[in-house]
Amino acid sequence: MANKSEVFHFILVGFPGLPEKFYAMAASVIICVYSLSLCANITAIMIILLKAHLHQPMYIIILNLAVSDLIFDTATLPNMIVRYFTGDGTLSFTGCLFQMGMVHSLNLVDSLTIMLMAFDRYVAICKPLRYHSIITKRVAMALCGLVWLVASSIGLFVMSWALPLPFCGPNRILLFYCSLAQVTVLSCTDTSAIRRNGFYAGIIMHVGPFTLNLISYIVIIASICLTSRSENWKKLYNTCIAHWFVITLFYLPRVIDYGIQAQILSSTDVFVLLSCLYAFIPHFSSPIIFCLRTQEIRKTLRKILSEKKL
Repeated sequence: MANKSEVFHFILVGFPGLPEKFYAMAASVIICVYSLSLCANITAIMIILLKAHLHQPMYIIILNLAVSDLIFDTATLPNMIVRYFTGDGTLSFTGCLFQMGMVHSLNLVDSLTIMLMAFDRYVAICKPLRYHSIITKRVAMALCGLVWLVASSIGLFVMSWALPLPFCGPNRILLFYCSLAQVTVLSCTDTSAIRRNGFYAGIIMHVGPFTLNLISYIVIIASICLTSRSENWKKLYNTCIAHWFVITLFYLPRVIDYGIQAQILSSTDVFVLLSCLYAFIPHFSSPIIFCLRTQEIRKTLRKILSEKKL
């Protein structure tokens, strides 16, 4: 691999316009974000794993999301902490490709897992009598496993696009992590077709699940409107509001990012900021939202905290 390229490493720049005097502040912010993500996701994972009454389909799906977010942040943020503390953002060629595969795989894991949540809520609200026969613990685990299999295959496929490319010039990646678009643009050869295909693939991988999410909740709301029962609206609010927050946090910045990329930006501080918003903010906010909005998790967490006080 290395013999085919004059570039043996890449440099993660992060915010290209950030003055060096603010590096320590940037590193501190990243440490806070990473620490919050670790605490929030590990708490959610441990609560769900250790409490038998939470071994239910919906919580298995939440666990899947927390594991994915935890791995994503661990694979990306420590590099940027080192970069802003020491000024060294060097990442080996192999390490960059591996991180690229991880980033694209885990982004797809999140997207598909959020889609599973919408399907779970659809069955729970629209077919409550059949819920436990349709969405069993075994089915939820199988679907989560399928999500990882599909996402990992896509990640490897994305890596295969960048693997044979020659790199012999600039090696500065204006982002917090290696991505297909940011790496291929540095190649010595024409990669416009790869970048265009990657752009369209990214849209498809996110628009597809988002569309199914939207359809699920339209059907749920339509079903409740037909019944005209106020308790069903309360059930909708109590069971779905957390998912709506997560969907908004995950998809809205991506929609803005893809729209702006297509029209205005290539690699700027605004682009990096948008990438950070959709890559990292949902990772620590999602488990917090679920812990606060999901009644069973909230009760379990309150019980654990009260026991600790005793």
